[in-house]
Amino acid sequence: MPIDRCPHTFDHLAKVVLPGHFLRLQAAINAPIAAEALVGIRSATRQVLSRLHLAADFPGCYILLDGKKPIYVGISRRVIRRLVQHLNYRSHYAASLVYRMACIAYPHEMRRSEAMRDAKFQEAFHSAQGRLHRMRIAFIPIENDLELYLFEVFASMKLDTHVWNTFRTH
Repeated sequence: MPIDRCPHTFDHLAKVVLPGHFLRLQAAINAPIAAEALVGIRSATRQVLSRLHLAADFPGCYILLDGKKPIYVGISRRVIRRLVQHLNYRSHYAASLVYRMACIAYPHEMRRSEAMRDAKFQEAFHSAQGRLHRMRIAFIPIENDLELYLFEVFASMKLDTHVWNTFRTH
């Protein structure tokens, strides 16, 4: 019985579909774009999408690359909007990766909202976001939700992004 309209069996997903997505992702990684192309933007407007040669935002997977090293695999129903959030937003909700990076640079026992009001933590947050600004990004569309969720774990493990990817539940 299919889950979330995914027509594939688990074996077919594991042996054919996910490796196929990974080949497409590797091609995208070999031709990444500079993250700074999305810096200073507040939304995925038509102008931004046009700059990226895209007709519309899309569901899919994205990778953040530090030099040539993949450091983070993410998924979203709107990939460009999510990248804009990582790179530009100042909220621990919207820029959750930046928040986690700042917590490593400035360990604390504060609640998230308290940390975001703390001047020293804000400094670490801005520094972490600046680090993302210097990275490169790659992305691929994946329409089916189940494929997308499974692929995030698959790609994270294949690319060894264990430092920043976590799949612990809240």
